[in-house]
Amino acid sequence: MTEKLPCSAKGCRADATRAILWNNPSLHMPKRRKTWLACDEHLDYLREFLTLRNFYLSDVSIDEIPEDAG
Repeated sequence: MTEKLPCSAKGCRADATRAILWNNPSLHMPKRRKTWLACDEHLDYLREFLTLRNFYLSDVSIDEIPEDAG
C-alpha cells in the first residue's frame, strides 16, 4: 500500500495521485529531477505552470516516483 502524500499546490491537502518531475536548467544539473506532487484537481494547473517555464519533464503515478527524484 502506498503512503498517502499531500498535493504540492498551495493550500491543498488532498491526496496526490501523480508526481510531476521537473528541472530548472538555470539552477539544476541536466539529470537532476525535482518533484511536485499533484492531486487530480491540480495536475493540469501544476503541469501547465512548469511547462510555461520550460521546467516540465514528465509525470508519473505516485507508485513510480524515481528513487533519484527530489
